[in-house]
Amino acid sequence: QVHLKESGGGSVQAGDSLRLSCAGVSRSFTRHAMGWFRRPPGKEREFVAAISYSGEDTFYADSVKGRLTIYRDNPQNMVFLQMNHLKPEDTAVYYCAAFIGQSGPEDPGNYDYWGQGNQITVSS
Repeated sequence: QVHLKESGGGSVQAGDSLRLSCAGVSRSFTRHAMGWFRRPPGKEREFVAAISYSGEDTFYADSVKGRLTIYRDNPQNMVFLQMNHLKPEDTAVYYCAAFIGQSGPEDPGNYDYWGQGNQITVSS
């Protein structure tokens, strides 16, 4: 069992930066790959970024490459999403999620545990 809790969301202006944090409560946190997903207003949930359990491999949606960075601190059971040059289209509820596996990090169906979500609003 992995309990996840996001923090760090809020309302910002276009071009600003934010860092989302996800705290994992589990003895097995370091065995889980981690991902960030988001649900924009009126749209389906979409993949944002993922990181392997070791932190060596990362994956990004094309829409966020070069602006968002995922990284993790396993001793602290934390995963982060550094978000730079934010755009209004980044407005969404952001979720962190965890799964044990090495393939298909973009597929939300592969994830076993989810956080409660954290709102980010980017104004133009």
